[in-house]
Amino acid sequence: MNQPPSNHGKQPMATHVKRSLATAARALGTRDPLPYLDSLIDRTFRLPDDDVSYARNALTPGAVPYEPSFSETEPDTLRFTIEPLGPGAAPVARRDEATREMRRLVQPVFGRDALRWFDSRSEEWRGFGGLSWMNYGAWFGSAFDEDGLYAAKIYYELLPTQIEALSPGLGLLTRQVMAEMPSLMPIFTSIGCKRDSGSQRVTFLHRGKLQVSALGPMMNRLGIGHQLPSLMRIVGVALGGRFDLPDGGVLVGVREAPNGAELKLEILLAAIPDLPARFLDLLKLGLAERPRQLAALSRWLEAFGMEEAREQGHFSVLSIRVNPSSPARISLYVRPIEFEMRDSIEEARLLQ
Repeated sequence: MNQPPSNHGKQPMATHVKRSLATAARALGTRDPLPYLDSLIDRTFRLPDDDVSYARNALTPGAVPYEPSFSETEPDTLRFTIEPLGPGAAPVARRDEATREMRRLVQPVFGRDALRWFDSRSEEWRGFGGLSWMNYGAWFGSAFDEDGLYAAKIYYELLPTQIEALSPGLGLLTRQVMAEMPSLMPIFTSIGCKRDSGSQRVTFLHRGKLQVSALGPMMNRLGIGHQLPSLMRIVGVALGGRFDLPDGGVLVGVREAPNGAELKLEILLAAIPDLPARFLDLLKLGLAERPRQLAALSRWLEAFGMEEAREQGHFSVLSIRVNPSSPARISLYVRPIEFEMRDSIEEARLLQ
């Protein structure tokens, strides 16, 4: 199990992020991400490991902006997202940095066609327009398997006026979702490349409380209404029978999948007022019928030192995806214990 660093304040945070990734790569049997991302990690986490300014970020507020995630559909990969360039960077600088990293990695690993596809999909968001409205700029995600870089992804902030710049199919899907549920407001788009495919998703913030069953009419319109029971089962088991989600606690993503529309329900766990103390055990119970994925989740939690995590703040997001041919499948996003900034924040407060 990873142990919290004992020499806070004496090393750049990059040292700990690299150690976390190297440890996880060995445990999961993937390639080490550092040959691909070493310099980006250095630029992003160059400040000392006790610098409380790390906590001021849009990705994992209150913790270092480093968010590993487990995906049931990709159980043997090492996946993580960061907010590039560290505290105080301008949003446009983060956007440009994330874009450069995507382009730097995509062509040599995935090929020229993949780069052309990415450039065509990202043109609206990597241009010069509308810079003043950005909040954080962009996030950068990557995934690794035993062969090396498996996927790279960028998250761009999105304005409602930019929907017209989406591909025709995704634009239509986005407008259908907003027409069916006016409480959904688009907030970012993610563009990802893999070895043999690319995809783009639009993610919405749900304004107000949400009963999970209220997704039914929209899911019916998208041709995935028959998957609502499996989605509700995961929510009910993981949240201890809770189906009402609070204001500010729900994101909804949609993308075009090969067999139709895919919906991604993201529950922001910090917003749940009474997350069960046995959340992890309940989540594992929901995977009991899929032993391979259950074993992979346990192995992944151990790789990031999270197998004994019980505090609500250690878990960022529970994500549940469905499409026409696949019932609910989960992803879990975490805040590794050693990257929580609460102790450093409290020490800084006492010294004031």
